[in-house]
Amino acid sequence: MYSSLVRLQNTFGFFTTVIFVVAALIASTDFITPRAPVVSTLKTNSVQVVRGRPHYYSSKKEEYAVIKFSLEADLSSLFTWNTKQVFVYVTAEWPHTPSAIAAGNVTENQAVIWDQIITAPSSDHLANLGPAAMKKLRKSAAGKSIDPSRGKLIIKNQKPKYQITHPSSKIAETDNVVLKLHYNVQPWVGLLTWNQETDFFKWKKLKNGLSKKFALPAIKTKKTEGQKGSSK
Repeated sequence: MYSSLVRLQNTFGFFTTVIFVVAALIASTDFITPRAPVVSTLKTNSVQVVRGRPHYYSSKKEEYAVIKFSLEADLSSLFTWNTKQVFVYVTAEWPHTPSAIAAGNVTENQAVIWDQIITAPSSDHLANLGPAAMKKLRKSAAGKSIDPSRGKLIIKNQKPKYQITHPSSKIAETDNVVLKLHYNVQPWVGLLTWNQETDFFKWKKLKNGLSKKFALPAIKTKKTEGQKGSSK
């Protein structure tokens, strides 16, 4: 006969198998749920390049870019009953210089300028929110599996969270820069998924996720007293 330990091991193995099967079924439901994220507006409002210390811990002065932007996007289709949260971020991207390409560095430059975590109603308790904001979220999600306003972003003249720098310490007068919206869906059960470049089954690629190309200007310098007086 089986000992009590063997019976316990068999029972534990059976329930572990059941849990993994149920988890796989839950994760598979994401693939049959349509996704159609779209960006209505992604544009720059102001761009400037200054020379200084971009961070308080910077050891030296260098050129860095400050980009203010506006964003309107509907990512609500990314939220299902299995969605824990969606991580959204905007990058500035531009090609390498000809000299860098000649040296074999053919990847594009990419720098994050802004990000945000959007929690699902079932995981609002994980967000670092104050009592007033939490009360508003709970009220908006009351009686709904998914709040329809989740993932609908309307951001105007947003200041960047992070400044753009370059290992060479020079970034002024860079051409062909674009802003790009990215997202990362984090489910309760299943695989992490990112924005895709092509359609996949019921998942559509992000529409209009790129801004128009723009150039970073020359370094912004302060006017001297003589210059200020002559401009009067």
